[in-house]
Amino acid sequence: MRGSFDLRFYFVVGPDDCAGRTLLDVVAKALDGGASFIQLRAKHADVAQIVSMAEGIAHEIRGHHLEDSVAFVIDDRVDAALEARHRGIKVDGVHIGQQDLSPLEARRLLGNDAIIGLSAKTLDEVEAANALPGGTIDYLGAGPLHETATKPDCVVTHADGTTGTQSAQSINALCEASLYPLVVGGGVHVQDVPMLAGTYADGWFVVSAIAAAHDPEQATQDLVNAWLAVRGDTRHGYAQHTADPHTLPAALTIATTDSSGGAGIAADLKAMLANDVYGMCVVAGITAQNTTGVQLIAPVDPAVVREQIDSVFTDIRPAAVKIGVIVGDDQIETVAAALRDHHAENVVVDPVMVATSGSSLAGSSAVRTMTRELFPLAALITPNIPEAQALTGAEISSAADMERAARALAERFGCAALVKGGHGTQDANDVLALPDGATQWFAGERIGNPNTHGTGCTLSSAIAAHLALGEPLGNAIAHAKAYVSGALRAMLDLGAGSGPMDHGWAQH
Repeated sequence: MRGSFDLRFYFVVGPDDCAGRTLLDVVAKALDGGASFIQLRAKHADVAQIVSMAEGIAHEIRGHHLEDSVAFVIDDRVDAALEARHRGIKVDGVHIGQQDLSPLEARRLLGNDAIIGLSAKTLDEVEAANALPGGTIDYLGAGPLHETATKPDCVVTHADGTTGTQSAQSINALCEASLYPLVVGGGVHVQDVPMLAGTYADGWFVVSAIAAAHDPEQATQDLVNAWLAVRGDTRHGYAQHTADPHTLPAALTIATTDSSGGAGIAADLKAMLANDVYGMCVVAGITAQNTTGVQLIAPVDPAVVREQIDSVFTDIRPAAVKIGVIVGDDQIETVAAALRDHHAENVVVDPVMVATSGSSLAGSSAVRTMTRELFPLAALITPNIPEAQALTGAEISSAADMERAARALAERFGCAALVKGGHGTQDANDVLALPDGATQWFAGERIGNPNTHGTGCTLSSAIAAHLALGEPLGNAIAHAKAYVSGALRAMLDLGAGSGPMDHGWAQH
């Protein structure tokens, strides 16, 4: 469930909220009305009572055949969620408040597959959530939209220093600042939903608007329909490509194969699928490769490369393009010409020069051709520290050096540059520089996993996927980093050398 949950129609409910009806009756009616996410709140119950309620709710979700599409979390009580999961009850995770157990401890206890939400009603709290190691949390809940019975005096301090409850402007400010999906609630009623759907929020959350309604099923339907009337049937706040559930944004990788499946085109397609886009490929080269090294690289004829690109763009046009290893000057020039002719958008270039195993993947001539032909087409380049040193000619031994290199690359080539810190000794922080000189750091946790084959390919492909979904560049990078952190944290162990990551970790 983690990585594929739907935050749009989020129902929070407990035994004290149901206006004389039973908890399970209200949950069943909300599911019938279209609720996509259920949160059980029973703060004053003991663990056994919460687990019993959770078992009933999980049974209702399963009885509606929605166990693969409706997420179910417990409010605050990590202990109850842990016990329920130990008993085999399908509880997907927890939602915790600012004063509850720390998100890091919740993640440690519940594991990598759990959904963890965090309340964050101010920009400071959003920034603190952004600073958590990638993969710690999955979404944020912001509110209140209005004062509520449980939070009658809860006010928000806005960026301009004024106080009050959330407005469309403050919601958009939170969403733009957040690296995570964000759902808004607190006193929400059906008349509020059109405004919410017009913001960048990923959904609404309600309690009494459904639980205390005369007809909870109809109340849920009304809330769902009010959202869909504005937003359509998209599950992503920024992804407005289509309201047709039978289509997906498409992304293209132009790269070489990896016969071991951990890097190159194989990793790119896995990452694209895991990040909710339809992946396509153009084979520019073939490698004999495994976790111990690259034994052979063979280029594909440039005319064949060109024909593949034309075939893709004239049928299923990609919303983003990732470029990995392309073998030889002729192939690079062919790819660049084709992308110019087709006016390709959201091009992400991963300037791979050395494989994780240490094998060289590009000669100096190919590097010069790549910087001349491909970098000017790029929205983003993603060099690691050794590659950034090679491109700038300057040694990088500190965070300040990384930032200077990123700025130099962005200025020189007129595209955004993300210098990745995975080769550093202290952390896995990355720095983004824009052509106008602006910079942004992305915190990353150094995960003690020696199996890092294909991390660069995977990150750049995940960034391209999120750009294809319509996300701003900063959000796309943050979401991609969180995905890669989860794949590393899964600790897959294959092969005799630096093994691959678990690209499907979020679906396990």
